[in-house]
Amino acid sequence: MSKAVVLRFNEEVLVKGDLEVFDAIVSPSFTNHTAPAGTDKGKAGLLAFYNNVLKPAFPDLTIEIHEMFEEGDTVITRKTIRGTLGVPFMGFEAGKKVEMPTIDIVKVKDGQYVDHWAERHIQPA
Repeated sequence: MSKAVVLRFNEEVLVKGDLEVFDAIVSPSFTNHTAPAGTDKGKAGLLAFYNNVLKPAFPDLTIEIHEMFEEGDTVITRKTIRGTLGVPFMGFEAGKKVEMPTIDIVKVKDGQYVDHWAERHIQPA
């Protein structure tokens, strides 16, 4: 069940940009434990990151999910985010094809994201 929520978030929110699904899936009490220092770690901060950073940086974003593991209310996903940068991002010039190997850990409660941790880095594609 929780894997389906995480898969839906990746496909419908991150790739397709469906903000109604974002609102339905992300709990009002959501905490992003790996949000950049000094930024909002809650639902509003995640939405701001998506709208102001991720989508401008990756207008053609794709996600390849390699593995997903579910244990209780926790889902661990190993995935690669790919795209052509629309704006300069993390030291790379706009127009550069990049990929971000990522490991996400998400706690899901009652069908909603309540906690998130991530490890990722960016590299040329």
